[in-house]
Amino acid sequence: MIQITTLHHLHLWIEPIDFRKGLDALIGLCRQNIGSPYDGTIFAFRNKSSIAVKLLVDDGTGFWLCTKRFSQGKLNYWPKSLDEHICATTMAIILNQGNPVEMRPAWRPLPSSA
Repeated sequence: MIQITTLHHLHLWIEPIDFRKGLDALIGLCRQNIGSPYDGTIFAFRNKSSIAVKLLVDDGTGFWLCTKRFSQGKLNYWPKSLDEHICATTMAIILNQGNPVEMRPAWRPLPSSA
């Protein structure tokens, strides 16, 4: 599995795409709509049936195109608007068929010791 860290910039394509698109078509799509990709950027796409995800990754020397097809089930969550903030942890949860909305917060207040 690809390591997604806090150093990566994440861009998710909200609408499903045609998964027949290859590396060059996806790079063109990103450049048209997002701007020139830069080092450390991961672009995430899903297909219409939500059973697969493609990650386009710029590592500074070139692009990688990774595909994950779920052997059982489909994505439980995909953002519906550009307003939703996606961090590395959220992306890892999505790629493992989890739902970050249903996750418990990473931090919680502790009871007062008074």
